[in-house]
Amino acid sequence: MAKKIKGIVNITSLGTGYLKSEEMEEDVKIDTPFLNTALHNDEVEVVLFPQKKGEKQEGEVVKILQRAKSRFVGTIEKKKGKSFAFLIPDDKKMYADIFIPSSNVKGKTKALVEIVSWDDPKKNPEGKVIEVIGKKGENEAELHSIVLEKGLSISFPKKVEKEAQEIKNKKINVEKRKDFRGVPTFTIDPEDAKDFDDALSIKKIEKGVYEIGIHIADVSYYLKEGTKIDEEARKRAFSIYLVDRTIPMLPEVLSNNVCSLKPNEDRAAFSAVFKMRETGEVVESWFGETIILSQKRFTYKEAQKVLDERKGDFYNELQSLKKIAKNLRKERKQRGALEIDEDELFFHLDHDGRPLSVYRKEHLFTHELIEEFMVLANRRVSKEFNTLYRVHEKPDKEKIDNLLSFLSNLGYDFRTEKKEVSSAELNKLFLKVKGKDEEFLVRTAVLRSMAKAAYSVKNRKHFGLALEEYTHFTSPIRRYADLLVHRIVKKKLKGEKVRASDYQKVAEEISWKELDVLDAERSSVSYKQVEYMLEKVGEEFDAVISGITSFGIFVQELSIKAEGMISIRDMDDDYYVLDEETYSLVGTRKKKRYFLGKKVKVKLAGGSIETRQLDFVFAKQQKNRKIS
Repeated sequence: MAKKIKGIVNITSLGTGYLKSEEMEEDVKIDTPFLNTALHNDEVEVVLFPQKKGEKQEGEVVKILQRAKSRFVGTIEKKKGKSFAFLIPDDKKMYADIFIPSSNVKGKTKALVEIVSWDDPKKNPEGKVIEVIGKKGENEAELHSIVLEKGLSISFPKKVEKEAQEIKNKKINVEKRKDFRGVPTFTIDPEDAKDFDDALSIKKIEKGVYEIGIHIADVSYYLKEGTKIDEEARKRAFSIYLVDRTIPMLPEVLSNNVCSLKPNEDRAAFSAVFKMRETGEVVESWFGETIILSQKRFTYKEAQKVLDERKGDFYNELQSLKKIAKNLRKERKQRGALEIDEDELFFHLDHDGRPLSVYRKEHLFTHELIEEFMVLANRRVSKEFNTLYRVHEKPDKEKIDNLLSFLSNLGYDFRTEKKEVSSAELNKLFLKVKGKDEEFLVRTAVLRSMAKAAYSVKNRKHFGLALEEYTHFTSPIRRYADLLVHRIVKKKLKGEKVRASDYQKVAEEISWKELDVLDAERSSVSYKQVEYMLEKVGEEFDAVISGITSFGIFVQELSIKAEGMISIRDMDDDYYVLDEETYSLVGTRKKKRYFLGKKVKVKLAGGSIETRQLDFVFAKQQKNRKIS
């Protein structure tokens, strides 16, 4: 009798499935005809075929145990005069178009469709239109589609909005809170920030010793467990930051008003207060509910200007915080925390949402200042209260082996001790590549080799920060995990018993949701990158080779990091073959070699906003390539 196993199936963009199962060491390949309606991330039962010697184990889906999702975003295709239509899914891992028996929606319209039945794998799944999103290609419709495709919500249900309006009138219980309104207090945030999660206060105790207050919006005071608004916040789990908007976790009356630590208004906070030396040593700690009054709303640039010019509002306080933050930063480096600065892209958009220019966030010391005090609060809360942990495990051996192979092909002999990798060793690698053409490639490869950070009731340490314990405490307006941590800490401060097992399910839920949110945010950036570049078809760019295949070369344009491909059919100056040992393409006659990390000059030949893909040719090899 053939063996059956259970697991999660992963579908590639080519429509082939790979089953991950705890019962098998390696993935099981499932060709498209044997998926039997199984979709990406479905939990399925698979029967194994007899394995051929030296070949990968294959199988067939015999039962769908649980669907990962049933709703898909795409473009309605409808033939003139016909009542039926098809949805062409945006999700490239959805290998079947969805049949809609009756539809009044016009073609070339983006829509959200739900599959209502799919029993016969030889036929298309049948669906119904849940929401008409808008005209294909329009900024609003495309960004709306990105969010809905990930199963994320945009607007709030009416019952949630009603609860939020009722909450805004709740008075702060001043008499039960420690009063910090007389202490110098301020916020430091991005220029376009509307919700202020955190504020800092500082008071000199004696020479070289300060009382530092890290005050966090007390969202848990307003949001009670079991309410509609709490259920909605748990479902959303995070605020979403797209290129042109924020989709908040909480209704705006709370996120931008009642809970936000706005200047010159009394606000309820939940605080971590430390008596600290200038060296960064914590002498005493106190945690509890407070009432604060922020006297100043700084942007990062404004606070940096005060420090640089040595004058302005709260100069002495900022200078003292700077000294402590520098020492905290020094300690961070000494313990070997990973030093990866992600290169964030921002877009100047016109009134229709089209990108006019691209820029990067200027890195200032005030960014590091805020980061150090937030990390301090997070790690101290975790250490004192054993809360819900933010964990980041070591990279697994397979990913490290792939990373080492990649680095070797770039010319870096990166050896690790004990067949593991430490964050300190990776930092040395970053120093080696700093300022080189391949720096971004190396940093990206290292990031991809990392395990995904997650939430857990079990402490599995934080590899990236090189910490024994860590949590998320400092952003409850935009992260549900932080709200949970506040509730746990409050219960423990009252002496109530907290069972870790009560939080395991929600930890898993929000960890999965985080991946969808990050994917939506990245997709919105990718969409704007391609849209911006397609206005420059025919122009030449400096690029670096980021990938090599038998069918072409992947390149990354250096200014805004837009990625695209050069097809091997357009490399007409020679006949190129793949050298698998050196991971390069080599010309058979002229022996010209293209390898990872090589800097090249390319011309943009075209691309597709729909597939988020760009087509390049080498600048000197485009005589026969029609630029469109």
